[in-house]
Amino acid sequence: MTELDRVRPWLEAALRYGGDTHEWEDVVQGLIDGRMQLWAGDKSAAVTEILVYPRKKVLHVFLAGGTMSQLIDMIDDVAQWGKTQGCTGMTLSGRNGWKRILSKLGWDAKMVVMEKEI
Repeated sequence: MTELDRVRPWLEAALRYGGDTHEWEDVVQGLIDGRMQLWAGDKSAAVTEILVYPRKKVLHVFLAGGTMSQLIDMIDDVAQWGKTQGCTGMTLSGRNGWKRILSKLGWDAKMVVMEKEI
């Protein structure tokens, strides 16, 4: 069993909340291509991607699942890696519960994402 197979249940569960933007195969391909990075713990996992805007480069936590406390413990290491890649900030998209938890760690909600099927 590979590391990706081991963490798959946590990440697939998180994908169900992602607005149908990605399937599991899309995440795997992003990891293979090097566009996404896997962060795996004993009881959780996250996937990041570097987003380059005209005036800012950020490390975006695209997907996370598993044990919340372990995910929180991983943030500093993930952020440090982002700095080595030239990122000056970090973003996360997720359910509203993240806002409550991360605000205690110095994160600010900057915007709201809304969706409507057309």
